[in-house]
Amino acid sequence: MKKIIIGIMGPGEGATSLDVDYGYQLGQFIAQSGWVLLTGGRNSGVMEAANQGAKAAKGLTLGILPNADNQGMSEAVDIAIFTNLGQARNVINILSSDVVIACGIGAGTASEIALAIKQNKPVILLNQNLESQSFFKSLAPELVFIVDSPESAIQTVKNCLAKLID
Repeated sequence: MKKIIIGIMGPGEGATSLDVDYGYQLGQFIAQSGWVLLTGGRNSGVMEAANQGAKAAKGLTLGILPNADNQGMSEAVDIAIFTNLGQARNVINILSSDVVIACGIGAGTASEIALAIKQNKPVILLNQNLESQSFFKSLAPELVFIVDSPESAIQTVKNCLAKLID
């Protein structure tokens, strides 16, 4: 049976301390739920925090890396996919995730949210940016969910998965 893959997308260097804290908690919750965590695999920001959180909870982590080697890779990535695609790897991030959580916002994260919407994937926004929330919600009100905590993000993931299974 296919494992459930939850993608956490979020800024690297541009992540806020709240984004990093939430990313760590999300990684823990994903691992505790028995799901696989997918990130961009890098050793910075939300990606690093989520991977570290999942590893702390003994979860499985999958990193889709932009380069052809492990330079800049999180040490908490169990399975590394080296794409040598740069930002184009965002498509792989989205296509491989059953549900996407956007933790924080930046240009790369915004592109991943847009790709998820185009692929009819559920997207959960966990960020403080009201403009981005409003914009993405207006594009796909039935696919975009706005939450205010990692706990509510995980509950929304469970709701989305229940609908996908039906």
